[in-house]
Amino acid sequence: MIEKLQPSRGKVIGYKLSGKLHDADYKVLVPEVEALIAQEGKIRLLAYLHEFRGWDLRAAWDDLAFDMKHYHDLERFALVGDKKWEEWMAKLSRPFTRAEVEYFPSSEIDAAWAWLFDGVEQVN
Repeated sequence: MIEKLQPSRGKVIGYKLSGKLHDADYKVLVPEVEALIAQEGKIRLLAYLHEFRGWDLRAAWDDLAFDMKHYHDLERFALVGDKKWEEWMAKLSRPFTRAEVEYFPSSEIDAAWAWLFDGVEQVN
């Protein structure tokens, strides 16, 4: 399941990913993120992995296709979680994006948001 998080605004957007992700999740997520890219240009993205169990095969393909299409569209990517493999996932993603990538434990989600909003003009 994918749930939009607050305080998403402007070019900064965040999502909570939980359970196992399916193609249907990406059919909601991708158009929303692509609309933000069309509006803002480069964006900053937070992914909070909460009780995350990975992807089914189609969702893994959707994720890869999104990453390849939007290789240049992310400025910063914050991965928030509590498992060692999630931290490794952040490190492994670095060669596949032009974005600055940082990992934060879930207890530091506020620091992740602050890092994403750093240098971004605040819009109310």
